[in-house]
Amino acid sequence: MSNKRVEWLSQLEHELKENILSFWIQHTIDEKNGGFLGEIDSKMNVIANARKSLVLNARILWTFASAYRVYGQPEYLTMADRAYAYLQSFFTDKEYDGLYWMVDAEGQPSEDKKQVYGQAFVIYALAEYYRATPSPEVLEKAIGLFHILEKYSYDSRNKGYIEALSREWQMTDNLTLSSKDMNEKKSMNTHLHVLEAYTGLYRVWKSELLHHKLSELIETMLDHIIDQDGKHFHLFLDEEWNVKSDRISYGHDIEGSWLLVEAAEVLGDQALLQRVKDVAVSMAEAVLAEGIAEDHGIWNEADANGLVSRDKDWWPQAEAVVGFYNAYQLTGDTKYEDAAFGTWRFIDKYIVDHEQGEWHWGVDENLQPLAHEPKVSAWKCPYHNSRACFEMIERLKLITKEH
Repeated sequence: MSNKRVEWLSQLEHELKENILSFWIQHTIDEKNGGFLGEIDSKMNVIANARKSLVLNARILWTFASAYRVYGQPEYLTMADRAYAYLQSFFTDKEYDGLYWMVDAEGQPSEDKKQVYGQAFVIYALAEYYRATPSPEVLEKAIGLFHILEKYSYDSRNKGYIEALSREWQMTDNLTLSSKDMNEKKSMNTHLHVLEAYTGLYRVWKSELLHHKLSELIETMLDHIIDQDGKHFHLFLDEEWNVKSDRISYGHDIEGSWLLVEAAEVLGDQALLQRVKDVAVSMAEAVLAEGIAEDHGIWNEADANGLVSRDKDWWPQAEAVVGFYNAYQLTGDTKYEDAAFGTWRFIDKYIVDHEQGEWHWGVDENLQPLAHEPKVSAWKCPYHNSRACFEMIERLKLITKEH
């Protein structure tokens, strides 16, 4: 293993344990209302009465379950247990099943719709929690959520999954994930994270039905959500897969490239895996050609007229490190390894908050932190950055063994 990789591995473990995980342990526990704080701004001010999102809490559970599985340190399990308990007590709909999208600071439902993206993240988190500390109850809850999504969200006519349903699992006009998203029946983002969730669940539950559903989902993404050139995702689509947006999300493209490979590998279908690998490399190549700046940072989005903004958010950087390195592992082409390492250096220089801990939301075109964006929020979670570290640590250690 080269000296560069040894040093990189050391940097990753330090960043993960001493900056990311420690930040969430030290700063985000809600001592007053239970669970975790809903929002902390960029200056580390706690936003009183901020709502708490399903995404944030599920991602905290996933992160600290992963940390405990890898390192076995009790403080990581304490955080995972806290997240699990809060999800069960405050987010779980005891009457209609599934989990609410948002609760207020005291834990009362404030948005009770069933956003499929959110349910998927809970499946993902529960599967990882089960890997870390096997409990029949946890696995049962994950399997139960899988069956609920298949019952209510699956489109039996066109395949794929509807974005959102009402609290009672009825059709709703309120489909949007966030203020940035289109109000369409289907999205790349939700399908990507259902894929991620089903992959995690299949690791621990080798069900024939789940095998079929995961295989079908991979094929659906290849056939309908990735463009004909195999370079980019379509972001929004209608029920029958008609494309409704011309935006390109470089972060999702590079994230999806490696998540599709992971899904096919876990599934064990060699023919499908080869098809996925080809697409993964072409998507990584497109991001490398179009989506990366001279400073090695990844742009957020573009459309037919070019870049939508010149900001660089934290999460595309994290996903690019893994996605480019995955392309290097698939091809042996060192340009992808160089790209992964270059983006990591960009992260360390501009995105990591070396003073207050964790990562900035992003930087502007002058590479200054986006001071108006929060450090912790409904969407600013420890998942993209911690997962990039977990993935890279595992991949670099594997190379050490091989060499």
